[in-house]
Amino acid sequence: MKVRTSIIAALLLVLAASPIAECKSKKKAQRGMLESMQAVPCGAKQRGLSGLGSIFGSIGVEHVNSHEQLCPQYLFRTDDMDYHIRPLDMKHAVLLPVGHEGEYKLKKDRLVLKVVDGDKKAREYQVVAMQPTNSESKIESNAYRPVEKPTEYHPPNKDVGNVSSQTNDRPPQP
Repeated sequence: MKVRTSIIAALLLVLAASPIAECKSKKKAQRGMLESMQAVPCGAKQRGLSGLGSIFGSIGVEHVNSHEQLCPQYLFRTDDMDYHIRPLDMKHAVLLPVGHEGEYKLKKDRLVLKVVDGDKKAREYQVVAMQPTNSESKIESNAYRPVEKPTEYHPPNKDVGNVSSQTNDRPPQP
């Protein structure tokens, strides 16, 4: 009876300890700051008869409606990287509060972002550009600089010693 209770207690202890170990091994979401938002062109819708231009152009129908689309693009700054991100769902894009902190996880080319101070809903964003935060100093040192060409070499004037030829503008008379 004592053996049975000790085995059951050991199994319960192992089962209770395994979820605690899993929670410790999972990575916590990393944090960053939403620095700025810009409206950037991300495409244009074009409606009209532009595809059939040769047929309808001959009869004078050339009306085309074009509407340039602007998409929100955010600068999300972390300790070691700057991410430029755009929302995946453009029809239902939610404006994020600039200057607030957010938790993120990277999945392939997507960044899953959850604003801590906001509605705390995780949304996926497309990573457009990434660059290290310390890259300003590296860019300047590694930038391509063309080799400066030396100025053209002009040999000294040979008539410097002949002062009389410089003052006398008339040709010699016989």
